[in-house]
Amino acid sequence: MEFTIKKLVILGSTGSVGTQTLDIVRAFPDRFEIVGLCNGYNTPLFKQQIDEFKPKYFNSLGDIDSGYGGAKFAPAEEIVSLPEVDLVVAATVGCAGMPPAIAALNAGKALGLANKEVIVMAGEKLMEAARASGSAILPIDSEPSALWQCVEGEISEPSRLIITASGGAFRDRTWDSLGDVTPEQALDHPTWTMGPKITVDAATLMNKAFEVIESRWLFDMPFDQIDVTIHRQSIVHSMVEFSDGTIKAQLGPTSMLQPIQHALFHPERQANESLPKLNAVTMGSLTFEEMDPTLYPCFELALEYGKKGGTFPAVLAGADEAAVELFLNRKIRFTDIPDVVSKTLEIHKSLSSPSITDTIESAQWATETTLARHN
Repeated sequence: MEFTIKKLVILGSTGSVGTQTLDIVRAFPDRFEIVGLCNGYNTPLFKQQIDEFKPKYFNSLGDIDSGYGGAKFAPAEEIVSLPEVDLVVAATVGCAGMPPAIAALNAGKALGLANKEVIVMAGEKLMEAARASGSAILPIDSEPSALWQCVEGEISEPSRLIITASGGAFRDRTWDSLGDVTPEQALDHPTWTMGPKITVDAATLMNKAFEVIESRWLFDMPFDQIDVTIHRQSIVHSMVEFSDGTIKAQLGPTSMLQPIQHALFHPERQANESLPKLNAVTMGSLTFEEMDPTLYPCFELALEYGKKGGTFPAVLAGADEAAVELFLNRKIRFTDIPDVVSKTLEIHKSLSSPSITDTIESAQWATETTLARHN
């Protein structure tokens, strides 16, 4: 059977999701072509990726000469907008992913979205851009991907979304006991292996609030119809309830490879022997618990300002990015994170109808303001 080769750009190619996306591409060399790669400062790995996948274009914050490996340096926004590009994978960390993500949608490209901050910052604008250009946003993050897979093919609209959360590294401790925990302890996630920023966000449950905000926009669902449950095994990645009381759940191993592959091959599914498999016969018991909000002050704080809209969500994302960086650099305690984020939100004067530029500038202001207070 003949297949059309799908041409990809990967933003954040040297990060956790970026490298796993290239694992899928490597497994199917006749199905994908890498047009462009973009990364931050991991220059040695990035050069290896250019040597192996031979993109036509690249963008990097590291020291790489244009022409390296036969690839031309170009702005990320220009690379994602190239006529030949079919799908852009947004696997960057933090707020920096906004400009190329919106550029891809404006150019009519399908956007595989692994970056929560982008849609938290400007969910309404992203959805408007996708509708205007006829492009699609394909969730790659495991929980939104699970929701997407549950609603695919349904004629009826869902009545409730149920997002699962592992509870993070400190799920069996009280908030008051966490004052002296180290970055190494926060990064020791009980079920997932992820990048440092999202792992800390998983410990505070900020990431779960981001997923609630993300799902509100992706699935056009009011906040009061989105719930979160603690599911320690991280096997049920999310659930969807329908008006007749039926609940559909998506189950799978704790691996990002499945949701990445689902987005890359959409709308088809593809066998891949290298993917980890879940044995439903031997997987054991599955438990679900009501989330205790006293253990996760960042969750309530994030939802409060996510619901306010304007430029508050962008400031939330920017301030959290800075707070996590400060914690990882041992400038603040783990339990300082919600207060540090809150102080930046409290002094922000929100714009009610922000442009994309306003959103980006607000996130940058939040990051710089939060860092300046502690450096």
